Amino acid sequence: MSTARVICAGFGGQGVMSMGQLLTYAGMLENKEVSWLPSYGPEMRGGTANCAVTVSDHEVGSPLITDDATAAILMNLPAFHKFQKDVVPGGKILVNSSLIKEKVERTDVDVYYIDANDIAAELGNPKVANMIMLGAYLGVSGTVEVDSVLEAFKKVFGERKAKFIPLNREALEKGIEATRK
Repeated sequence: MSTARVICAGFGGQGVMSMGQLLTYAGMLENKEVSWLPSYGPEMRGGTANCAVTVSDHEVGSPLITDDATAAILMNLPAFHKFQKDVVPGGKILVNSSLIKEKVERTDVDVYYIDANDIAAELGNPKVANMIMLGAYLGVSGTVEVDSVLEAFKKVFGERKAKFIPLNREALEKGIEATRK
C-alpha cells in the first residue's frame, strides 16, 4: 500500500465517523501517516455525515479528498449519489445494499454490494453494520490489519467498551467474507 484515500459516508448514527477513526487509529498503530477529516450536518442523528481518511506510507499533504478517493464506503442513498463520482478509475466503491437498491453505473471502478444491515441483524446487533462495511473495505484493500482495527477500538471507544471486541471482530470478518461471495 502506498496511499489509501477513503470517503466514509452516510447519516449520523450509522457509525460513519467511528469507522473513519478506527481506520485512522489502526494506521497510526501500524506506524503509517494518517489524517481524518470529519464533516457533518448540525443534527446529532439522522443528518448527513462523512469523513475523509488518508492512510499512507508517506507524509499526508492534505486531508481533503475531493475527486481523488481510492475508495468510498457508502452507507445510505444520499451518500451513494454524492460520493461515488469522487472515486478514481480503478478505485473501489463499497455499497450498503441493505439500504441502497441502486447500482453503480460506472464501469471503471470495482464495486462491492454488502448487505451490512442484514448481516448485522443476523449477528444480533444492528449497530455493527459499520464494522461489517469496514471489514469489507479491509478485505478488498488490505490498508490495515483487522487486529490493528480491534486495538484501535479501545482507543476510540475506551477500555469500558472492550467487552464488545469479540462481536466487532465477528462483524469485521463477516464483512471480509461478504466481499468473497
